Amino acid sequence: MGKLNQVADGVWVRQSEWVWSNSIVVRGEDGLILIDPGIDGSELNQLADDVDRLGIPVVAGFCTHPHWDHLLWHPRFGDVPRYATPAAAHLAGQARERAQAMAAESASGIPLDVVALVTPLPADGGAVPGEIIEHQAHAVGHAAVLLADRGVLLVGDMLSDVLIPLFDVRQDDQVGAYEAALGRLGEATRHVDVVVPGHGAVAEGPEVAARLAADHAYIAALRRGEEPVDARLGPHADWLSGPHRSNLEQARGR
Repeated sequence: MGKLNQVADGVWVRQSEWVWSNSIVVRGEDGLILIDPGIDGSELNQLADDVDRLGIPVVAGFCTHPHWDHLLWHPRFGDVPRYATPAAAHLAGQARERAQAMAAESASGIPLDVVALVTPLPADGGAVPGEIIEHQAHAVGHAAVLLADRGVLLVGDMLSDVLIPLFDVRQDDQVGAYEAALGRLGEATRHVDVVVPGHGAVAEGPEVAARLAADHAYIAALRRGEEPVDARLGPHADWLSGPHRSNLEQARGR
Protein backbone atom coordinates (compact mmCIF):
# COMPACT_ATOMS: atom_id res chain seq x y z
CA MET A 1 0.00 0.00 0.00
CA GLY A 2 1.02 3.60 -0.41
CA LYS A 3 3.04 3.31 -3.62
CA LEU A 4 2.21 4.11 -7.22
CA ASN A 5 2.79 0.88 -9.13
CA GLN A 6 2.85 0.51 -12.89
CA VAL A 7 0.61 -2.40 -13.97
CA ALA A 8 0.79 -1.84 -17.74
CA ASP A 9 2.14 0.66 -20.23
CA GLY A 10 0.85 4.04 -19.11
CA VAL A 11 -1.31 2.65 -16.29
CA TRP A 12 -0.42 3.07 -12.61
CA VAL A 13 -2.29 2.06 -9.43
CA ARG A 14 -1.93 3.28 -5.85
CA GLN A 15 -3.80 1.40 -3.13
CA SER A 16 -5.24 3.04 -0.03
CA GLU A 17 -5.48 1.43 3.39
CA TRP A 18 -9.22 2.24 3.42
CA VAL A 19 -11.00 -0.85 2.04
CA TRP A 20 -8.05 -1.45 -0.30
CA SER A 21 -9.25 1.40 -2.55
CA ASN A 22 -7.37 1.84 -5.82
CA SER A 23 -6.49 5.21 -7.32
CA ILE A 24 -5.67 4.81 -11.00
CA VAL A 25 -3.49 6.99 -13.21
CA VAL A 26 -3.75 6.58 -16.97
CA ARG A 27 -1.58 8.30 -19.57
CA GLY A 28 -3.69 9.70 -22.39
CA GLU A 29 -2.73 11.51 -25.56
CA ASP A 30 -2.51 14.92 -23.89
CA GLY A 31 -1.63 14.01 -20.32
CA LEU A 32 -2.75 12.04 -17.29
CA ILE A 33 -6.29 11.04 -16.35
CA LEU A 34 -6.92 10.30 -12.67
CA ILE A 35 -9.60 7.68 -12.07
CA ASP A 36 -11.27 7.38 -8.65
CA PRO A 37 -8.47 9.08 -6.66
CA GLY A 38 -8.61 8.64 -2.88
CA ILE A 39 -9.03 8.18 -0.16
CA ASP A 40 -8.11 10.50 2.71
CA GLY A 41 -6.34 13.85 2.51
CA SER A 42 -2.85 12.57 3.28
CA GLU A 43 -3.15 9.85 0.63
CA LEU A 44 -4.44 12.35 -1.92
CA ASN A 45 -1.37 14.47 -1.15
CA GLN A 46 0.90 11.46 -1.56
CA LEU A 47 -0.81 10.61 -4.85
CA ALA A 48 -0.20 14.19 -5.99
CA ASP A 49 3.49 13.76 -5.10
CA ASP A 50 3.62 10.55 -7.15
CA VAL A 51 1.93 12.23 -10.09
CA ASP A 52 4.35 15.17 -9.92
CA ARG A 53 7.24 12.72 -10.14
CA LEU A 54 5.84 11.33 -13.39
CA GLY A 55 6.37 14.78 -14.90
CA ILE A 56 3.19 14.63 -16.99
CA PRO A 57 0.32 17.10 -16.47
CA VAL A 58 -3.10 15.98 -15.28
CA VAL A 59 -5.68 16.82 -17.96
CA ALA A 60 -8.84 15.15 -16.64
CA GLY A 61 -10.46 13.02 -13.97
CA PHE A 62 -12.97 10.20 -14.27
CA CYS A 63 -15.31 8.69 -11.68
CA THR A 64 -16.48 5.15 -12.34
CA HIS A 65 -19.68 5.61 -10.33
CA PRO A 66 -21.41 8.08 -8.00
CA HIS A 67 -20.43 6.74 -4.57
CA TRP A 68 -18.63 9.22 -2.30
CA ASP A 69 -15.32 7.34 -2.20
CA HIS A 70 -15.10 7.55 -6.00
CA LEU A 71 -16.00 11.25 -6.22
CA LEU A 72 -12.93 12.73 -4.52
CA TRP A 73 -10.33 15.18 -5.77
CA HIS A 74 -7.55 17.44 -4.55
CA PRO A 75 -6.67 20.99 -5.68
CA ARG A 76 -3.12 19.82 -6.42
CA PHE A 77 -4.50 17.74 -9.29
CA GLY A 78 -5.60 20.97 -10.98
CA ASP A 79 -8.82 22.58 -12.12
CA VAL A 80 -9.46 20.16 -14.97
CA PRO A 81 -12.66 18.48 -16.23
CA ARG A 82 -13.80 15.59 -14.08
CA TYR A 83 -16.09 13.21 -15.89
CA ALA A 84 -18.58 10.44 -15.20
CA THR A 85 -21.24 8.85 -17.36
CA PRO A 86 -24.21 11.20 -17.83
CA ALA A 87 -26.39 9.12 -15.48
CA ALA A 88 -23.69 8.98 -12.81
CA ALA A 89 -22.90 12.69 -13.13
CA HIS A 90 -26.57 13.56 -12.72
CA LEU A 91 -26.92 11.46 -9.59
CA ALA A 92 -23.64 12.78 -8.15
CA GLY A 93 -24.91 16.33 -8.55
CA GLN A 94 -28.19 15.51 -6.83
CA ALA A 95 -26.46 13.77 -3.92
CA ARG A 96 -23.44 16.05 -3.56
CA GLU A 97 -24.21 17.19 -0.01
CA ARG A 98 -24.66 13.59 1.12
CA ALA A 99 -21.37 12.60 -0.53
CA GLN A 100 -19.60 15.46 1.26
CA ALA A 101 -21.10 14.42 4.60
CA MET A 102 -20.10 10.78 4.11
CA ALA A 103 -16.58 11.78 3.12
CA ALA A 104 -16.25 13.97 6.21
CA GLU A 105 -17.50 11.15 8.42
CA SER A 106 -15.48 8.33 6.92
CA ALA A 107 -12.04 9.82 6.23
CA SER A 108 -9.87 12.69 7.34
CA GLY A 109 -8.49 15.73 5.58
CA ILE A 110 -10.55 15.37 2.41
CA PRO A 111 -11.05 18.67 0.53
CA LEU A 112 -14.84 18.69 0.75
CA ASP A 113 -15.40 21.64 -1.57
CA VAL A 114 -14.30 19.58 -4.59
CA VAL A 115 -16.22 16.39 -3.77
CA ALA A 116 -18.61 15.24 -6.54
CA LEU A 117 -17.91 18.09 -8.95
CA VAL A 118 -18.27 15.93 -12.04
CA THR A 119 -19.67 16.60 -15.48
CA PRO A 120 -21.16 14.25 -18.10
CA LEU A 121 -18.58 12.52 -20.26
CA PRO A 122 -18.90 13.77 -23.86
CA ALA A 123 -19.98 11.29 -26.51
CA ASP A 124 -16.47 11.17 -27.97
CA GLY A 125 -14.94 10.38 -24.57
CA GLY A 126 -13.02 13.65 -24.33
CA ALA A 127 -9.59 13.11 -22.81
CA VAL A 128 -10.55 9.71 -21.34
CA PRO A 129 -8.95 6.97 -23.47
CA GLY A 130 -10.40 3.56 -24.24
CA GLU A 131 -13.94 2.26 -24.40
CA ILE A 132 -16.51 3.09 -21.72
CA ILE A 133 -18.64 0.11 -20.72
CA GLU A 134 -21.68 1.43 -18.86
CA HIS A 135 -24.05 -0.72 -16.83
CA GLN A 136 -26.42 -0.44 -13.87
CA ALA A 137 -24.95 -3.02 -11.47
CA HIS A 138 -23.84 -1.66 -8.08
CA ALA A 139 -24.69 1.95 -8.97
CA VAL A 140 -26.54 4.08 -11.49
CA GLY A 141 -24.37 4.78 -14.53
CA HIS A 142 -21.50 2.57 -13.34
CA ALA A 143 -18.70 2.45 -15.90
CA ALA A 144 -15.73 0.26 -16.68
CA VAL A 145 -12.92 1.49 -18.93
CA LEU A 146 -11.45 -0.92 -21.47
CA LEU A 147 -7.91 -0.06 -22.53
CA ALA A 148 -7.65 -2.84 -25.10
CA ASP A 149 -4.41 -1.52 -26.62
CA ARG A 150 -2.75 -1.94 -23.22
CA GLY A 151 -4.51 -5.15 -22.19
CA VAL A 152 -6.16 -3.51 -19.16
CA LEU A 153 -9.75 -3.33 -17.91
CA LEU A 154 -10.62 -0.86 -15.14
CA VAL A 155 -13.83 -2.14 -13.55
CA GLY A 156 -14.79 0.15 -10.66
CA ASP A 157 -16.57 -1.75 -7.90
CA MET A 158 -16.76 -5.06 -9.76
CA LEU A 159 -14.54 -8.18 -9.91
CA SER A 160 -12.96 -7.64 -6.51
CA ASP A 161 -11.14 -10.26 -4.47
CA VAL A 162 -12.24 -8.62 -1.20
CA LEU A 163 -15.78 -7.39 -1.94
CA ILE A 164 -18.76 -9.50 -2.92
CA PRO A 165 -21.12 -8.00 -5.50
CA LEU A 166 -22.88 -5.14 -3.71
CA PHE A 167 -26.39 -4.25 -4.82
CA ASP A 168 -27.77 -0.75 -5.28
CA VAL A 169 -30.83 -0.64 -3.02
CA ARG A 170 -32.28 2.22 -5.09
CA GLN A 171 -32.57 0.10 -8.24
CA ASP A 172 -34.80 -2.89 -8.88
CA ASP A 173 -33.55 -6.25 -10.14
CA GLN A 174 -29.90 -5.95 -9.30
CA VAL A 175 -29.55 -9.68 -9.96
CA GLY A 176 -30.48 -9.03 -13.59
CA ALA A 177 -28.32 -5.92 -13.73
CA TYR A 178 -25.31 -7.87 -12.45
CA GLU A 179 -25.91 -10.70 -14.91
CA ALA A 180 -25.97 -8.19 -17.77
CA ALA A 181 -22.91 -6.33 -16.47
CA LEU A 182 -20.87 -9.49 -15.96
CA GLY A 183 -21.75 -10.58 -19.48
CA ARG A 184 -20.37 -7.33 -20.88
CA LEU A 185 -17.30 -7.41 -18.67
CA GLY A 186 -16.70 -11.01 -19.66
CA GLU A 187 -16.61 -9.98 -23.31
CA ALA A 188 -14.15 -7.20 -22.43
CA THR A 189 -11.82 -9.53 -20.52
CA ARG A 190 -11.14 -11.41 -23.76
CA HIS A 191 -8.99 -8.44 -24.75
CA VAL A 192 -7.01 -8.02 -21.52
CA ASP A 193 -4.72 -9.77 -19.08
CA VAL A 194 -4.95 -7.18 -16.30
CA VAL A 195 -8.08 -6.13 -14.39
CA VAL A 196 -8.00 -3.28 -11.88
CA PRO A 197 -10.94 -3.24 -9.44
CA GLY A 198 -11.95 -0.26 -7.33
CA HIS A 199 -11.09 -2.24 -4.19
CA GLY A 200 -8.68 -5.13 -3.74
CA ALA A 201 -5.74 -6.61 -5.58
CA VAL A 202 -5.05 -6.13 -9.26
CA ALA A 203 -5.91 -9.34 -11.15
CA GLU A 204 -3.47 -10.66 -13.73
CA GLY A 205 -3.47 -13.66 -16.04
CA PRO A 206 -5.63 -16.60 -14.83
CA GLU A 207 -6.87 -14.54 -11.87
CA VAL A 208 -8.95 -12.43 -14.28
CA ALA A 209 -11.16 -15.39 -15.18
CA ALA A 210 -11.28 -16.45 -11.53
CA ARG A 211 -12.65 -13.04 -10.48
CA LEU A 212 -15.31 -13.17 -13.17
CA ALA A 213 -16.27 -16.73 -12.18
CA ALA A 214 -16.56 -15.77 -8.49
CA ASP A 215 -18.99 -12.94 -9.19
CA HIS A 216 -20.97 -15.12 -11.63
CA ALA A 217 -21.24 -17.87 -8.99
CA TYR A 218 -22.40 -15.46 -6.29
CA ILE A 219 -25.11 -13.97 -8.52
CA ALA A 220 -26.18 -17.39 -9.86
CA ALA A 221 -26.71 -18.64 -6.30
CA LEU A 222 -28.94 -15.66 -5.55
CA ARG A 223 -30.86 -16.29 -8.77
CA ARG A 224 -31.52 -19.85 -7.57
CA GLY A 225 -32.57 -18.60 -4.14
CA GLU A 226 -29.58 -20.25 -2.47
CA GLU A 227 -26.95 -19.04 -0.02
CA PRO A 228 -23.75 -18.41 -2.02
CA VAL A 229 -20.57 -20.27 -1.09
CA ASP A 230 -18.01 -17.50 -1.45
CA ALA A 231 -14.48 -17.21 -0.06
CA ARG A 232 -14.99 -13.47 0.36
CA LEU A 233 -17.57 -14.15 3.08
CA GLY A 234 -16.85 -15.66 6.48
CA PRO A 235 -15.54 -14.81 9.95
CA HIS A 236 -12.70 -12.76 8.45
CA ALA A 237 -15.23 -10.47 6.75
CA ASP A 238 -17.99 -9.86 9.27
CA TRP A 239 -18.31 -6.31 7.94
CA LEU A 240 -19.78 -7.75 4.72
CA SER A 241 -22.57 -9.63 6.50
CA GLY A 242 -24.93 -6.66 6.44
CA PRO A 243 -24.54 -5.92 2.71
CA HIS A 244 -24.78 -9.65 2.00
CA ARG A 245 -28.10 -9.93 3.90
CA SER A 246 -29.35 -6.90 1.98
CA ASN A 247 -28.42 -8.62 -1.29
CA LEU A 248 -30.31 -11.76 -0.22
CA GLU A 249 -33.40 -9.75 0.68
CA GLN A 250 -33.41 -7.83 -2.58
CA ALA A 251 -32.91 -11.01 -4.59
CA ARG A 252 -35.87 -12.58 -2.81
CA GLY A 253 -38.03 -9.54 -3.52
CA ARG A 254 -38.32 -8.33 0.06
